Amino acid sequence: MDRISALRNVEETLAALEEGETDLASAEERVCAILRTFATEYDGGLAAWRASGDPAADGLVVLAESEREARERVEDLVGPDVRVSVSRIE
Repeated sequence: MDRISALRNVEETLAALEEGETDLASAEERVCAILRTFATEYDGGLAAWRASGDPAADGLVVLAESEREARERVEDLVGPDVRVSVSRIE
């Protein structure tokens, strides 16, 4: 999914919420699904990477071009003193 498609889907979800066609919980669930799809089916040369190890980083997902860049992005989010490994989400 590309960025434009993701934004269009989020916009449609917000419009449905504003028009009373859906409730907030359903809209939140839909937006989360859109974001998850965007991150794991990204068309822009980046890949999704899931962190594991230090509890502060465990389960985080970042987009990056390489394993090294993914670790750096996780460290930027949770701090430099974390022990973390990353694995690519296929």
